[in-house]
Amino acid sequence: MQGKRILLGITGGIAAYKIAYLIRILKKQGAEVRAIMTPASSDFISPLVVSTLTENPVSIEFWNKQTGEWTNHVELALWADVLVIAPCTANTLAKMASGLCDNLLLATYFSMKAKTIIAPAMDLDMYQHPTVKRNMEALLGDGVQIIPATEGELASGLEGQGRMEEPEQIAQILSVFFQNEGKKSSSKTVLITAGPTHEAIDPVRFIGNHSSGKMGFELAHLSLSQGHSVILISGPSVLELTHPNLTLIRVQSAQDMFAAVQEHWNACHMGIFSAAVADYRPEVFAKQKIKKNEEDFILHLVKNPDILSWASAHRENGQLVVGFALETNNAEENALGKLDRKNLDYIILNEFIKDVSGFQSETNKITIFDKDKKAHVFPLKSKREVAQDILSVVLTIE
Repeated sequence: MQGKRILLGITGGIAAYKIAYLIRILKKQGAEVRAIMTPASSDFISPLVVSTLTENPVSIEFWNKQTGEWTNHVELALWADVLVIAPCTANTLAKMASGLCDNLLLATYFSMKAKTIIAPAMDLDMYQHPTVKRNMEALLGDGVQIIPATEGELASGLEGQGRMEEPEQIAQILSVFFQNEGKKSSSKTVLITAGPTHEAIDPVRFIGNHSSGKMGFELAHLSLSQGHSVILISGPSVLELTHPNLTLIRVQSAQDMFAAVQEHWNACHMGIFSAAVADYRPEVFAKQKIKKNEEDFILHLVKNPDILSWASAHRENGQLVVGFALETNNAEENALGKLDRKNLDYIILNEFIKDVSGFQSETNKITIFDKDKKAHVFPLKSKREVAQDILSVVLTIE
């Protein structure tokens, strides 16, 4: 980001305290940073702090009463290579979507010719409110890029989606934005499968696995943050994700997931198949709960459809196909065998390390093999960082 001119818009939300860290990161990466603060935001972060870190005066009002100078919002808009509004409150979001212009930041936004990127932050019920969703959809239609809020602990004490994305990730998203600047057809439609599948034995029992879906949801979150559209097909998972460019399809079984992939595959540019799909399902579903009457109980299983092989064999639009391999032994050999057998563009080897890497863990250790079997090896990282590594390799922009 050397020499890039980044204009930060800071609004009145508790997440404003994170902006000090974002400014430091951007400055270290060589960017020139200026900031506009709404009057309410100074209750959450000091203009002096922002000015000191950016090494530039902070603009708050149209008229600077101390210097007697007029702040020209048009000049600020023309100066910026990108406007980043973080945090973006529900109030500012609504004003942007409806055309209200009652402060310097909004006047600058409406004068922007370059890209605007926003990072919303609010309580979970506000973030899920239909009005907020409509406003985000309107802004997407206006060409604004939205970094979706993340899940976690909120200022209200509740847990859910509403936290502003972390400064390190916002900086990374900006880096990707500048890398892709001016490139043709940078926005993709990405199909992602996530989570386990549950194969019903009877009305109360199933065959499944320990997958949480976190890796797939992180991939979806980051793809959305980079301006792509995502079709996320998830097996049973407690995770949530909201974004106007997201189509979230909830399924239970491998057959359900297969049907959803078949329905949406032709509309996609690529597929990242991170779901832990059950290889087998019970041949017969018992309509009533099976009673514990016998000493032995034999369950006959039949093979589930191979979703990954089907997608690879049906690339009517030349889609890129990325598979996952969670291995406990002969890891590299098994992953490369899957790469060849299923004719994939990439295979992501996820090495199983109990309580450290794999299902239900917060971290993964991966190696990405391309079609030529070239290995991209990464150390143990958080799943958010792993998602970034995966997209940096496989989500090539033409």
